[in-house]
Amino acid sequence: MTQPQRVARPITFALSKGRIFDETLPLLQAAGIEVLGSPDSSRKLILPTNQDNLRIIIVRATDVPTYVQYGAADLGIAGKDVLHEHSEQHAGGLYQPVDLNIARCRMSVAVAQGFDYENAVRQGSRLRVATKYTRAAREHFASKGVYVDLIKLYGSMELAPLVGLADAIVDLVSTGGTLKANHLEEVEHIAAISSRLVLNQAALKTRQAELQPIIDALMQAAIEPSHN
Repeated sequence: MTQPQRVARPITFALSKGRIFDETLPLLQAAGIEVLGSPDSSRKLILPTNQDNLRIIIVRATDVPTYVQYGAADLGIAGKDVLHEHSEQHAGGLYQPVDLNIARCRMSVAVAQGFDYENAVRQGSRLRVATKYTRAAREHFASKGVYVDLIKLYGSMELAPLVGLADAIVDLVSTGGTLKANHLEEVEHIAAISSRLVLNQAALKTRQAELQPIIDALMQAAIEPSHN
C-alpha cells in the first residue's frame, strides 16, 4: 500500500503588527514577496504570500523571539529591545544575521518635568523605575552605581511618575511627543534601537536551501538607500 506523501510545512515568518510590519513590507516587496492581506484590515493571524511555500504569522512583538526559538516560526523580525530582554531568560536557539535598520527609535530614561534627576542618580542612591525593559534598566543603573526598585509595567508607562508610582521610567522614545504631552522629559539615552532579522538555528540547517534566498534578499533590500 502506497504511503501518502507528507507535505512540507510552508516557511513561517513571524511579524508583529504596527511599525515593524509596515516597515518590513517594502523589504519583502523588494525581495519579491507580497503579503496577501493586512493585520489592520483582517483578524486573521496567518497571512498567505504570493509564494506558496511562505506564510506570515502575526504575533505580539515580545513573542516573536519565542516563536522563532522554539521552531513555530522559521524566521522573524524583532527589535533589539525585545531580543535583549528575551536573551536573559532564554539561551541559544536564535541566529541574528543582520540589523535591518527599521523601526528605529531609542531607549531612554524619562522623568516628570521639574524632577531633579541629576541629584537622584548620585552614586549609591536608590530610585524607583517603571519599565517593561527590566534587564536593560537594571544594567543601565547598575553601571552608574544606582540601586533601583524595578516596577514592571506593560503600558501607559508615562503615568507612573505622574501618580507617584515611580521616580522615572525606561521606555522607547521615537519623537518624544507622548512624553511632552504628559509633562515628562527625556533625561538620559540608554541605547539606539532598531529591528533585526532572527532565524531558528535548526531550521537554518534543515531548510537552508529554502531560507537562504529569503535571507539574502532581505539583507540586500535592507542596505538599499531607498529603505534607509
